[in-house]
Amino acid sequence: MTTQARGRGGEVEIKVQPRVGETSSASASAPSPAPSPGGAGGGGMAIRGRARPYKSHSPWLVPAMTVANVVLFLITMYINDCPKHSTGCVVRFLGRFSFQPTKENPLLGPSSATLDKMGALDVNKVVHGHQGWRLITCIWLHAGVVHILANMLCLLLIGIRLEQEFGFLKVGMVYIISGLGGSVLSALFIQSSISVGASGALFGLLGAMLSELLTNWTIYANKCAALLTLIFVIVLNLAIGILPHVDNFAHLGGFISGFLLGFVVLIRPQFGWVSQRYQYTRPGYLPGSASPKSKHNACQYILWIVAAVLLIIGFTVAMVLLFRGVNGNDHCSWCHYLSCVPTSKWSCNSNPVYCESSQDGDMLSLICQGNGRARNYTMPNATDSQIRDLCTQLCT
Repeated sequence: MTTQARGRGGEVEIKVQPRVGETSSASASAPSPAPSPGGAGGGGMAIRGRARPYKSHSPWLVPAMTVANVVLFLITMYINDCPKHSTGCVVRFLGRFSFQPTKENPLLGPSSATLDKMGALDVNKVVHGHQGWRLITCIWLHAGVVHILANMLCLLLIGIRLEQEFGFLKVGMVYIISGLGGSVLSALFIQSSISVGASGALFGLLGAMLSELLTNWTIYANKCAALLTLIFVIVLNLAIGILPHVDNFAHLGGFISGFLLGFVVLIRPQFGWVSQRYQYTRPGYLPGSASPKSKHNACQYILWIVAAVLLIIGFTVAMVLLFRGVNGNDHCSWCHYLSCVPTSKWSCNSNPVYCESSQDGDMLSLICQGNGRARNYTMPNATDSQIRDLCTQLCT
C-alpha cells in the first residue's frame, strides 16, 4: 500500500471467471479463450486451428518493474546507512543496510528523511519547490520490507495476467498513469506528511480489470459471478485504507484513473467478429460467404469516448488545483473520512505539534518546539494552513 511517512501493506489475489467459448468442440470454428486477468490457466485465447484471435503475450515488463522496485529499495537502504545516523538500528549486522529503529519505522525500512531525499511525495517541494517529478518517483519507493513485499506480490499476481492478455505497452501505461493519478489526489488532500508506495498504480490495475470486464462483457461466461468477485476484492482493499496512516487517497486516485483508462486501452473486439475473422484463415473459405460483424459495439464506443473525456478533464483540473497550492480539505469538510475513520480503537490525528514562526520578507522561518528542528522556506505571505502543514512536516 502507499504509505504516509511510514507505510503499510496487504493486497489480495483476484480470480475472475473464464470467457465464452471455453467448452471444447470438434469444430475449429469456436475459439476457446483463456481466463481473464488474475485467474488460473494460461494467457491469451487458444483455438484449434492456424489462427490465434486473442494473442497471448510473454510477460517481461511486470517482472522488470518488480526488480526495479527491489533494486531501488536496496539503494535507498544503502544511502540510509542507519548505523552512521541513528542508534538502536534493527538487524545491525547488515551494516549500512540495517533498518531504522522500529519506533521510527515499524515496517523495517529507512528513515523519512532518506525517503524524502530519494524522491518521496512532498507536497511543499512539488508545489513551491517546482519538483513535480516527485509525483512519479514516489511510486517506485517503499517504506520498508513489509511494504515492498506486499506490493510486489500484488503486482506479480495481477500485473502478469494483464500483461499476458494485453501486452506490456497497455499495462505499463495503466500502471504509470494510475500511479500519477494516485499521487495527485494524495497531494491534494494529504499535505502534512510524505508519501511513498506503488499502491496507487496497483489499484489502477484493479480498476482496469473492472472496466475491462464491463467493456468486454459479451465475451465472458458467468458474468455476474466475475463482477461480484472483483467488486468484493476492490471494496475490501479500499476498506483497509480507512485505517490510520494508510494513504487511501492514493488508492482512490489510482483506482479511478485505472478504471477510466481501462475503457480506453483494454477494449476487445466482439467475440462474433473475432470468430468470423478466424474463418478467413481456414482452408476452403469463400470470400463473401459471410458478412463480418462490427468490430466493436455501440456501448464500447460510448464508454471509450466518455472515459477518455473524463480522464483528460480530471487530470487537467487536478493538476491546476495542485500547482496553485489548493488544499482539498479546505473545500471538502468530510473528505478526510475517505482516508481515515476515527474509532474507539484508534485516532486519525497525530500528536499535536507546535512551531515558532517568523516572516522576514519572502523568507519564512520555523522552529519545531518538540524536537528543536529549524528550517527556512521561501514563501511570501504564507497562510496559517501552509504554516501548519510545514510545521507538521518539520516535527515528524
